[in-house]
Amino acid sequence: MISPSPITILILYYSRHGATRKLAECIAQGVESVAGCDARLRTVPAVSTVTEATAAEVPSDGAPYVEMQDLEQCAGLALGSPTRFGNMAAAMKYFWDGSAAQWVSGTLAGKPACVFTSTGSLHGGQESTLLTMMLPLLHHGMLLLGVPYTEPRLMTTASGGTPYGASHWAGADGKQPFTEDSRTLAIALGRRLAETALKLQEQP
Repeated sequence: MISPSPITILILYYSRHGATRKLAECIAQGVESVAGCDARLRTVPAVSTVTEATAAEVPSDGAPYVEMQDLEQCAGLALGSPTRFGNMAAAMKYFWDGSAAQWVSGTLAGKPACVFTSTGSLHGGQESTLLTMMLPLLHHGMLLLGVPYTEPRLMTTASGGTPYGASHWAGADGKQPFTEDSRTLAIALGRRLAETALKLQEQP
């Protein structure tokens, strides 16, 4: 008997100083701890106020740039961005602003999703960023998941982690240590996303 092909979980993030990328990698670890699930890491190019500025077709390091076919091929999505005044970064917002065709066609409708973020200050908008990142996903018809309080570290963490999604306090210089709490909660969120996506695939 041939085993079914693994399903793909898209982990789409934007990161300037590496903290959000680290969260994305931990979520990918959680995804790939679930048999039958593969993590696909993707990022978006930066945007510039200088209109003639263009980004290279391939990033110098990290994940490749996302393509719309990644949305079509995924069975679930984890979306991450650093906070910008309590909202997602412009680069990520720009990507979603260009997804009207996928919205109209229902490309993501019925697929599970989660969100994650990092902030420069401890109270720098983690929860509002997570909540506002959910809005385009709701418009796309996705099923949103958070971090349940069955994860014990959610009650004791002082470095990040919310019921709305994984998070990390990166510090003003981006050098605040990535704690075991942040790591564990991000892995748990990735695992929950993958397990949910598998269950939805099994539905008739």
